[in-house]
Amino acid sequence: MNGTEFMQAALEEAEAAGERGEVPVGAVLVMDGRIVARAGNETRAQNDPTAHAEILAIRRACDTLGQERLTGADLYVTLEPCAMCAAAISFARIRRLYFGASDPKGGGVEHGGRFYAQPTCHHAPDVYGGIAETQSAHILTEFFRLRREPSQD
Repeated sequence: MNGTEFMQAALEEAEAAGERGEVPVGAVLVMDGRIVARAGNETRAQNDPTAHAEILAIRRACDTLGQERLTGADLYVTLEPCAMCAAAISFARIRRLYFGASDPKGGGVEHGGRFYAQPTCHHAPDVYGGIAETQSAHILTEFFRLRREPSQD
């Protein structure tokens, strides 16, 4: 698999999350050229505000690999991570972060607190934004558009 295929897998996780009524964000964690973990948002299903796709993918990868650090791993996510997820990515020592759509309201990487630019950040991954940006943004805008429209029953 390659980066395009990894982001496609993250998009599939986002779509599945949206079908479950979750905000459609998906993530896959890749190590040595293979997907180690994948997740979509599960905040509603788990009644857990920390159950973001990135956090779940990190947790699952750490569990699968039996380690707390994911040095050498790459994370593909459909939306710019929030500050909480950016911190978890840093603490897990993820090598590279690839994300789709920017999040001017809630992002913590290129927007908001810009977590990796802070002097208190101990590890900053290489960051590549705008990967499958149009597809990522479309999934989100459609999800919220459908919730704003009155029911056609």
